Amino acid sequence: MVMYRDFVKRGARASGLVGYVKNLPDGTVEMLAQGPKDKLETLLARVRKGSLLSRVDNVDVQWRLPANTAGEPTGQYSNFSIV
Repeated sequence: MVMYRDFVKRGARASGLVGYVKNLPDGTVEMLAQGPKDKLETLLARVRKGSLLSRVDNVDVQWRLPANTAGEPTGQYSNFSIV
């Protein structure tokens, strides 16, 4: 996936989300994002479509509430980065 992680990072940062995106050894990409649900849904639509040079075959999603259960970022991440 050419420049896909940067594509995800730019979209997440533009939405004010925090977390990370990284390549896994099997060639898939993992993303963890924290923030308001509407912003997360916008990012999810973006990553499902993919960048101009990427090909997205499948997106698996797991929704979880942070430990504080209020839906707010936990403070573990200060920005959105590529790992």
